[in-house]
Amino acid sequence: MTPHRAIAAVFAAHGAVAGSLSTRIPWIQDHLHLSPATLGLAMLCPSIGAFLGMPVASRLAFRYGSRTATRALIALWCGGLALPALAPVPAALFVAFLLFGCAAGMSDVVMNAHAVELERHLDRPIMSGLHGMWSVGSLGAAGLGALAAQAGVDARLHLAAMSLALLALGAAAGRGLLPNHVTAAQRPAGAAPPRRFALPARGILLIGLVGFCATFAEGASANWSAVYLTRVTEAGPGLAAAAYTVLMLCMAGTRLLGDRIIRLLGPVTCVRAGGLVAVAGGVVVVTARTPLLAIAGFALLGLGVAVIMPLALAAAGNAGPTAGEGVAGVATITYLSGLTAPAVTGWLAGAFGYPAAFAFITAVVLLLPFLAPVLRPAAPRPLDPAGPAEEDALIPAAPCRSSARPTSGG
Repeated sequence: MTPHRAIAAVFAAHGAVAGSLSTRIPWIQDHLHLSPATLGLAMLCPSIGAFLGMPVASRLAFRYGSRTATRALIALWCGGLALPALAPVPAALFVAFLLFGCAAGMSDVVMNAHAVELERHLDRPIMSGLHGMWSVGSLGAAGLGALAAQAGVDARLHLAAMSLALLALGAAAGRGLLPNHVTAAQRPAGAAPPRRFALPARGILLIGLVGFCATFAEGASANWSAVYLTRVTEAGPGLAAAAYTVLMLCMAGTRLLGDRIIRLLGPVTCVRAGGLVAVAGGVVVVTARTPLLAIAGFALLGLGVAVIMPLALAAAGNAGPTAGEGVAGVATITYLSGLTAPAVTGWLAGAFGYPAAFAFITAVVLLLPFLAPVLRPAAPRPLDPAGPAEEDALIPAAPCRSSARPTSGG
């Protein structure tokens, strides 16, 4: 298995874990007799765990290498899939979700950091396609989970089986990842271990703001699209659910094709164009009063923001002191965006109506064309002169530059 295919399989496995669990939340709620308020509090725990784990992950990747850290943490993430369903009482569910979120955030950071390092080695963009594979894994696993739920399969059995299958996939993929000595040679000379819980540098914060805007629109649309169609366009349950499906399919398809578009246009132009497409989608959603027109608007939103988050992570990995530290900084900001977007949208919808809420989201994505230039590269830094050991040079060295590190398009 080539390193590119290996990391793609890791991304698909990571997405499959998220997709599998999302379909069994209703079973967990019924099994533990949770009120909506209690379940809502429990669902905050994964985000808290992710915030705590991300800075640790970048240090692990620095100390042990992104290959070793990715192999270990993707195994932890896949192995923890069954934990929430096994919780016997609500208090145990809180702990399980906290650990689950910690594993999610840590594995997310190290696999994206490894992907940035592989981009440098291959000298071509791959991040968009990898995030497309994450979406494919999530959608496929969610489909299997829906079938299992429909058939009445116990969630503990379903998630345990998925956990074992994904552990095997992650272990097989891990053997094909780029060796640690290749990625270590890409570090800037004299790079220090990542700091604990320090604010990212200004450049990383600006890149994180790009990711924040894209993730805010994605999270708000994913959580509220079906409700919007029901309340504003009076769509039936089937059409309302179709809005989410179309949104996710548009994002997955665009990400799978995104690397070719990025090579053609450059990342800055891609962010500008994507922001304008997302704005057009937001305008369609706000003005739509029929289900099909609203679905078309959500499709445009998905198309517009699809490649922006992968580009932000790639830019941060190249701009940070180390790939892991840069990715961790942006990932923390975007997790915050994903956490706040549904709540802010709901508050605005309750106070001013659903069209007004999505008018605000449209204003958020309108910032993207103006923020796009922050993805331009910083000046090249000297790399670690210690290259791969002669006996370990299994992969020929490539120039440590990448078309994912913004070089055109602006």
